[in-house]
Amino acid sequence: MDYEICIHTNSLAFNRKSSCVRRRFSEFVWLRQKLQENTLLLVNLPQLPPKNPFFSLNNAQQINTRMTGLQQFLQTVVENPVLLSDSCLHLFLQSQLSVEQMEACVEGRGGVSVAQAIHSSAPARLRFATAPQEDLKED
Repeated sequence: MDYEICIHTNSLAFNRKSSCVRRRFSEFVWLRQKLQENTLLLVNLPQLPPKNPFFSLNNAQQINTRMTGLQQFLQTVVENPVLLSDSCLHLFLQSQLSVEQMEACVEGRGGVSVAQAIHSSAPARLRFATAPQEDLKED
């Protein structure tokens, strides 16, 4: 199962103030591990929601609790200035690349730079774009 998580940030490190990502729980585990490796334990990362051996896809409360925990994790991560320079974080939030593709891109094996990978994912993210101010006015 994948989770759609939306976060908001005022950081200039991101092109948009809001970002929505659809990822599996295992991808969040990967991101946390990468962030921990890349910061060399200098940052105390927030925990992910605990893995529940009795987790059920039929239990809406469990799903909502996990989604809330994943959103809190990402929100805390993007508020940390040390983590904002991490390429894995930017690819995770601003592209639809798989874990394998993100790793290849970060390691220079993907054939494109991180910025190019994010830019090429832009059309897929347009539904999450912030509307221009003039479009927000009511007639």
